[in-house]
Amino acid sequence: MPPVFAHGELRLYLLALLEDGPRHGYELMTELADRFGGTYRPSAGTVYPRLARLEAEGLVRRADEGRKSPYVLTDAGLALLDARRDDLRRLEHSVAETVRARADELRADVRSTMQGLRAELAAAAQEVRVRPAPDVPPDPRRAQSYAARREVEALVQRFRADVLADLRQADLAGSVGQLTVETARTVLDGARAAIRATVRGWEA
Repeated sequence: MPPVFAHGELRLYLLALLEDGPRHGYELMTELADRFGGTYRPSAGTVYPRLARLEAEGLVRRADEGRKSPYVLTDAGLALLDARRDDLRRLEHSVAETVRARADELRADVRSTMQGLRAELAAAAQEVRVRPAPDVPPDPRRAQSYAARREVEALVQRFRADVLADLRQADLAGSVGQLTVETARTVLDGARAAIRATVRGWEA
């Protein structure tokens, strides 16, 4: 998946969350996860260094003395937020788009996983039906075919994941157009025909 936040966006979002009131670091991580519907949860190694930097810059402070006290937005942090309200609105819109994209991908992954499981079960059942008698030696071509098929499946899955990541990133910039749709359709149809042509015994 592409990065959720571009450079500098997470620190701005953390300031926006602190505008609602003091938060501990883990509370900020939980709230971020909630806002993304569980599709994204930043690690402590992502959040705490940014909070430390914001504190060093005087944009946040600890509510009380001690390492476990919550973070509070300072006047300087509030002033920065006020100066970047337009950026914050664009960021909120980007977050909403990212949540929808990640939800769509999760749904697609679930469907793909279920379809793959059904296909594997069907293949296993077919292999049981055509399994040779114990005194018949295994066909080496079948083993080679199986290994090649799994390799192709892995390539297709990797290609799908890479293309979807590129599309989501481009969509955030509004640069996915009809040309992309037509290109994908042409390339995929051509790839399918070419792959079919390499499979022995396949009748297109």
